[in-house]
Amino acid sequence: MNTLTILCLFSAFAACLLIAPFLISYLRKLKVRQTERVEGVKSHLEKAGTPTMGGIMILCAFLVSQLFVIGKYPQTVPVLFMTLGFGIIGFIDDYLKVVLKRSDGLMPRQKMVGMIALTAVFVVYLWMVRPECLEVILPFTGGKKLEGMAVRIAATPLAFFAVIGTVNGVNFTDGLDGLASTVTMVAAGFLFAASARLGGGLEPACAGMIGALGGFLIHNAYPARVFMGDTGSLALGGFVAACAYLLQMPLFILLFGVIYLIEVLSVMIQVTYFKKTGGKRIFKMSPFHHHLELGGWTGFKWSETRIVVLFALVTLFMSVISWAAM
Repeated sequence: MNTLTILCLFSAFAACLLIAPFLISYLRKLKVRQTERVEGVKSHLEKAGTPTMGGIMILCAFLVSQLFVIGKYPQTVPVLFMTLGFGIIGFIDDYLKVVLKRSDGLMPRQKMVGMIALTAVFVVYLWMVRPECLEVILPFTGGKKLEGMAVRIAATPLAFFAVIGTVNGVNFTDGLDGLASTVTMVAAGFLFAASARLGGGLEPACAGMIGALGGFLIHNAYPARVFMGDTGSLALGGFVAACAYLLQMPLFILLFGVIYLIEVLSVMIQVTYFKKTGGKRIFKMSPFHHHLELGGWTGFKWSETRIVVLFALVTLFMSVISWAAM
């Protein structure tokens, strides 16, 4: 780890700590507060009124950290673009919901159009500047790749599913105090190690995100003083997807990002089954972390902290497997 990478880590952490008291106080004054569904997990009702949109501090801290290295590490530019771009979509959604009191925020179609547009710009960038990033390292093959023009062409439409799927997976994971922050912090640690091993040049970006999430977790761990909102969760999804593609590792998201996959699949399965059966459910509540909270399958109700620890450990174990699969 070089000096600039260490600087990114600690500058992001320090920036988040400095920003947090002022931002949280300001959000409280604006009454930018979380609302909880009455039909949801009853213990979450006491969280109503906790400031949200705390993802702003993650974005600011991450941006500050990358200003030190952006000239020397141009790989940071697309990562910043995807992180800030998806963060802005989340910010607009949060602003409409909690400030303007428009309960639905952005309409699903509006949000999807924004996601598709951002992903399209990213894919065009890859084609024009880093076309080799559309080639894919195959897990468990000793580093073998799918290469060539045909692969790049086929990978282009799949990139939209991978990026948007990852973003939504992180978004669904953000439902408990410290959950999305902790899981993504571990994922960023794997991406840091993978970049160092492959010479991807993303170590400063990953270190900056680890530092920002570390600073945020001090205020987001149970009981949370602030939530990241869609501002943070969409940004984190953009970060993970961008790093994975720049390292030619989108398939590895299925491994180190298995929690994101489980969360988004649980929602898809629940909604589909509910519609097909006229109201029956497979899970007591989706996403999957709420199913565990309500005692589904296990016989006892899991606490928030227990679920966060479990999901973080699963991500850590799968990151080790991902490392072995490189």
